[in-house]
Order: sequence, then C-alpha cells, then structure tokens
Amino acid sequence: MSLPSDIDVAIIGAGAAGLGAANALKGSGLSVLVLEARDRLGGRSHTILPAPGVMFDVGCGWLHSADRNSFVTIAATLGFEIDKSRPPWRDESVNVAFPPRERADFIDALDDFYERCEDASDAAYDSVASEWLEPGNRWNPMIDAISTYINGCELDQVSVYDMDAYEDTEINWRVSRGYGALIAAYGAACDVALNTNVTRIDHSGARVKIETSRGTLTAAKAIVTVPTNLIADEAIRFFPALPAKVGAARGLPLGLADKVMLALDEPEALPKDGNLRGATMRTAMGSYHLRPYGQPSIEGYFGGRFAQELEDAGEGALAAQSIDEIVALLGSDYRRKLKPLASSRWAHDPFARGSYSHAMPGCADCRAVLAAPIDDRLFFAGEATSPNFFSTAHGARDSGERAAREVMASR
Repeated sequence: MSLPSDIDVAIIGAGAAGLGAANALKGSGLSVLVLEARDRLGGRSHTILPAPGVMFDVGCGWLHSADRNSFVTIAATLGFEIDKSRPPWRDESVNVAFPPRERADFIDALDDFYERCEDASDAAYDSVASEWLEPGNRWNPMIDAISTYINGCELDQVSVYDMDAYEDTEINWRVSRGYGALIAAYGAACDVALNTNVTRIDHSGARVKIETSRGTLTAAKAIVTVPTNLIADEAIRFFPALPAKVGAARGLPLGLADKVMLALDEPEALPKDGNLRGATMRTAMGSYHLRPYGQPSIEGYFGGRFAQELEDAGEGALAAQSIDEIVALLGSDYRRKLKPLASSRWAHDPFARGSYSHAMPGCADCRAVLAAPIDDRLFFAGEATSPNFFSTAHGARDSGERAAREVMASR
C-alpha cells in the first residue's frame, strides 16, 4: 500500500508500545497509522518455530509481574493459553549441576545484595549498584551474571535508584504459543505500514513532517516508541533538535540479553522446565532452561559484555558456547545430543541495537524526561519510559496507552 499524505496521528514503531497506542486510539475518530521499519509486527518480541515441536521466543518470553501484567487479560481475550508453571530459575530441585547447599548459599548472598541495594536507594544520592557487592564474597561474579540477564549489563552500569524503582511481584507466567505471537496478534487489526523506516521528524511547522524510506507524510501529532539506542544514536533526527531527549536516551542505554535454542536428542534424561547453571564463579557464563514447555530443546541465556563478545564473534558463536558449557556440566555425551536451531543477535539488529533499557548511575530521572510530551504534538512511549515496569513488554504496552491518553487530552 502507498502511504497517505496526511493523518491525525503517526505512531513510530510497531512494538508493544506502538501497538498499545494504536489499540488505545481505536474509536477515537482520529486517523492513525503505525510506521514500522521491519517487515513484521512486534519489535523486540518475536516468536519463531525453528523445528517441529519447538517454539522459540527470540525476544521477550515471560509475563513478568503476571498479576499486574496487562497482556494476561489480552491473552485471554485473544484465546492464548497462559502457562502458569513455576519458573525454573530459583527452584533448587531441578538444577542438575548446582548442589543444593551451594545454591542456597548463593541465593542467600544474592538476597543480601538486593537488601543492601534497597537500603542504598534511600540515600540522598544515587550510586552504582556494584558498590553494594560485599567485598570478597565468592558469589560476586555470579551475582553480576544475574544482572546481565536482568538488566542486560553488569552492575557497574546500573543505577541503584532505578533498580529499586522496578516493581517485581515475582509472579512469572508464559504464553504457550509464544509471547511474540501474542503481541503480533494484538496488533493484527491495527493499520500498520511495514518496511517503513522513519529517518527524520520535522516539528518546526504547523504539521509534523515525517520522512521515511517510503516517502514523506504529515501528521497533526506523532508518538515515538523506538528503542532508546536509536534516539541516542540519532538514527531518527528531530528538527528542531531535541537535545534533552537525546541526552535522556543516552542515560537509558539498552543492555544486551541474547538467547539461543538447541535441539535435544533423548530429552527424557533431563527434567522438564529444569534449570542448569554450574557454580562456576564466573560472570561470563550462560544459564540454561531445560526442556521449556516440555519441548525437546534447551534454551540458553547470555547477557552483558559476554553476550556482546559472542555476537561480535559471528553467527553460531552463541550456540557453540552453549554446547561447550552444557557438555562441561553434563558430560561429553551431550555433544552429539545437541544441535543449534536459532539464536538472537539484538545488538546487531539495526532497529533495536540492544535488548532493554537500564538507567546509568545518576540517570534514573531520565525515564520521566524521555516520557514528557513536546508542545502537545510529539509524544514518547516505550519500555524505557515506564517508571516501574521498564525492560518489559507490558511496561512498553502500558506506556503506549499512556501516550494515547496524552494525545486525546491534547485535543
């Protein structure tokens, strides 16, 4: 389809935030179009089927804080089944390579670290989370590894204020057909122009002029939902320039969390929904979900600088590292049982350039700065603008709904 020349509201990005805004504006009487650079819906959510009987969420996969997650209700409305099985990451009984006594000691050290960070968040100044590691604690490298999965970066890049602001109800569910599939279905009825890369937003005139890879259109208002790294890198240029927005985005960079899916022969030997991680005392190490949903597969997780190193090593590096680590933990027989199926490379995705946001020390207030409207014509959404559910798909969706309300109020 060709782009219209003029609309009421242009939404940049068809991820959870953009689709949240578009759905919220239905029935408003406004003409709305979502402009998406990719050839699909979902942004950093994407479900694929890399082998028969194997579903892989390349991006977000867990309904975090499920009792407050807006996608739970949406899933019920759209007929998507929710899997409420206990997540494996704190279950001592299923980790076949981490002795229970050692694991309990690690969990105690991790919980003590979080308590110190919570106390530090009451201080008059923000601090870097790594300051609150107990000096000399043998579990510090593994606590740092947990940060790479949660924040996408090591603790030396994390604001204690921001970490404390995140609300985690510790209820985590999954979408049996895939979180990415759910988000794509949520956006299926929205008007979306795919393969339409926005490069410049000119808000100097009476109408907002939006330049794209498929031509230029004008709009009364625009909602920008792209990841912070694109704003920070000025992949989309604003005219007049918006230095406060660019600065806020640079204070909220995307960390990196990558996943890999391996096919598993003879899966019955391993527990369904098990967790695998050795007491390695290393930060540069993967964590493994054994047989997710009972599938004949193992899903691996890598984060932070190590994930970046593996991405930079090229296609296949994540899978090769995973297989080496699993073999070291479970025995050489597993080398013949494992086969690479698919992996993510979010840092190399030109329309993401990372996984999800974290606030640099001293930058926790950047979320509110990034979220603030400009002249009642430019509005901003995305997981990085969520005050309490940043880094999540539902935080992104809810922020899109918030931006839609701001659009309506500005009329």
